[in-house]
Amino acid sequence: MNPADHTTSQRYGFASAIVRRLRSAGYQALFAGGCVRDQLLGRIPKDYDVATSASPEQVMNLLGRQRTIPVGAAFGVVMVPGSTAAEGAVEVATFRSDGQYIDGRRPTSVRFCSPIEDAQRRDFTINGMFFDPLENTVLDYVGGQQDLQQQVVRAIGDPLARFHEDKLRLLRAVRFTATFGFRLDPATEQAICSTGHQITQVSVERIAQEMRRMLEHPERALACRLLQQTGLLPAILPELQGLDGSAGSDFTTRLSILQALSVESAEAAWAILLQPLFQPQQADAKRRLSLIHALLRRLKMSNQEIEDIGWLTAHRAALHNLAARPLHDIKPLLHHSCSRLLLAINDAAAHAAGTVSDDSNWARRFLSTQTPDQLNPPPLISGHDVAAAGIPPGPKMRLLLQQIRNAQLDEIIGTHATALQFLQQLITTTNP
Repeated sequence: MNPADHTTSQRYGFASAIVRRLRSAGYQALFAGGCVRDQLLGRIPKDYDVATSASPEQVMNLLGRQRTIPVGAAFGVVMVPGSTAAEGAVEVATFRSDGQYIDGRRPTSVRFCSPIEDAQRRDFTINGMFFDPLENTVLDYVGGQQDLQQQVVRAIGDPLARFHEDKLRLLRAVRFTATFGFRLDPATEQAICSTGHQITQVSVERIAQEMRRMLEHPERALACRLLQQTGLLPAILPELQGLDGSAGSDFTTRLSILQALSVESAEAAWAILLQPLFQPQQADAKRRLSLIHALLRRLKMSNQEIEDIGWLTAHRAALHNLAARPLHDIKPLLHHSCSRLLLAINDAAAHAAGTVSDDSNWARRFLSTQTPDQLNPPPLISGHDVAAAGIPPGPKMRLLLQQIRNAQLDEIIGTHATALQFLQQLITTTNP
């Protein structure tokens, strides 16, 4: 690993400066965790973590209390923000050994210790290494380098113990395996299968975040396959079980569509994954959509995510034979903020079936001929105009406004005056 590869990274330089400062004061200090893994994989880390023999108090005294934030001082963690956004923020943690875990997430106590002991309490071997940026050397007490070379995700020590300590590691194991294109160590996989049902002890926010990171990644199909075979998917999404026998052919089809999906969008992937909950031909489609919304609310996803995923799921078949539909159907559909994702889902479904989507291709050609104002022009009249024509607010007014809007989108009318004329025709027709 050559630090020169990172000379353009201000984050690397800032983290190295912290290591240098700690070392000059007589403390041990090393890069730790995911940043070491990413460097060994030839990737530029998003952030850098530093592990040190200095206590949180010593870190804050040395680096300055005005420049440090004790985000988890009880667990030996201090955040050091950089002076610029480019430098980011470095998490400085004291080498520690964790006490007993009772909530499946955090230890009841910690004991400051040596780097070797600190490595033993981490999750996976590929995340348990240290790097000395001043000496350009890797310190590996857990076999992480070998597992990186062999592309294996392996829990450190006893996998059951690691998962008992922190249930979120169950999902992290799947995410690392899928996103890196690695394979799961058999003992680690068996431990996940044995404890996968306990994932519900983790907060739904953390579960949703891990799922989001997996589903937006190109290897989302592998992630879902691993989630299913380890029992994590049924535990997280019990609503899907029994609808298509999720390990059967329908689930396999959805995996193929996920694999073919070309956009890095968790919302599009969620829509594919949840499709069995909504079938357009069902008479209770509205109730089905409400079930999807309820599931997503249970996972405490944002209102925007819920709206987007629901729309994509409900409009899965909306592109079928699009060219034969009236413009007042076509334009609102393709103007929607998620239409690009809908086209990508449609393309992926066609690709999984070994075909090409004529509907998607036609939609893209149509979009190339339209401006935003043509797709969604300002309304020609308002409710005030309809009220002035003698129609009070209510269902009839709404129907008339929709009919005029449809005529505008169909390019039958194009001015306020012609819209008023059309309104009078509609009123006369409905009131002979």
